[in-house]
Amino acid sequence: MAIFSSKTQGKVRVGRYPLLRNLLLGFIVLSIINLVISYLFYTPKLFSIDNQNREMVLKYNILEDRIRALESKINEIRHRDTYVYRSLFSVDTLAIDGIYTPYPESKYSALQGDEYSSLMTSSWKSLDNLARKTYATSLSLDQLQILAKNKERMSFAIPAIWPIDRTQLDWFYSFGMRARHPIYKTRKMHKGVDLSCKRGVPVYATGDAIVQMTDEGKRRRGYGRQILLNHEFGYQTRYAHLNKIFVKEGDRVSRGQLIGEVGSTGGSTGPHLHYEVIYMGRNVNPVNYFNRNMSSDEYKQLMEKMKNNTDLETE
Repeated sequence: MAIFSSKTQGKVRVGRYPLLRNLLLGFIVLSIINLVISYLFYTPKLFSIDNQNREMVLKYNILEDRIRALESKINEIRHRDTYVYRSLFSVDTLAIDGIYTPYPESKYSALQGDEYSSLMTSSWKSLDNLARKTYATSLSLDQLQILAKNKERMSFAIPAIWPIDRTQLDWFYSFGMRARHPIYKTRKMHKGVDLSCKRGVPVYATGDAIVQMTDEGKRRRGYGRQILLNHEFGYQTRYAHLNKIFVKEGDRVSRGQLIGEVGSTGGSTGPHLHYEVIYMGRNVNPVNYFNRNMSSDEYKQLMEKMKNNTDLETE
């Protein structure tokens, strides 16, 4: 009985191998046939994949159209911001360093190596550019909202008068790149204007402000005795080479208030006032603010007194 059973099992195992072999061969043949059909014929799966690809391209094109439409709206807002709103408030355009600098190409490296990589990369670059414009516009509008709420206070705070009596002016040295620095004998940026006059001429605050800093300065170097006023709304003014200072840090001053006297302290070889207007951390041309309360004839007279070189100061 045991012998019969063993022989029977052996026959069954032997009989299984051809069956497994035939199944394996059948699977291989079917796989080859399916592969050939996939390459030679348009299968439902390929049809589905092509449809998905077409839909993806269509969606990216729609996205690009929407981005262009949004950019057009943002550009309209920025145009009104620059040429309407900021003109009403008499403030400079908001500048943000690097805001429009393109991202490095490495940011989009993950999108490379695909049939549609150029399409995807273009869309992402457009989105990034739109995001930067939206951010800058948002900050600018936030600033304008603050200005609108404080328009009356701002009108008294923005520098808008001469820091000295114009009738006391001997000559005027302009803002910008020097033709020759009197000490270093090289070209150097002049961050303010020099108003040459007699020692002791009164110096006035050009707008409502808080005294941010007063400094006695160094002997024969730098600004000498100086006052830095914070007018808020992004504006500061500096009054340097003073003979006397009549205010202290933390004092609140009004436009036209006496704050010091013209001198020749620090890096200076003759009495004059070095005056700066600073907006959003950047030095701007004070003449643009003098011109607010000057007639055209007075402005021409000022230009006639302008000098292209000076031997009075080192700043």
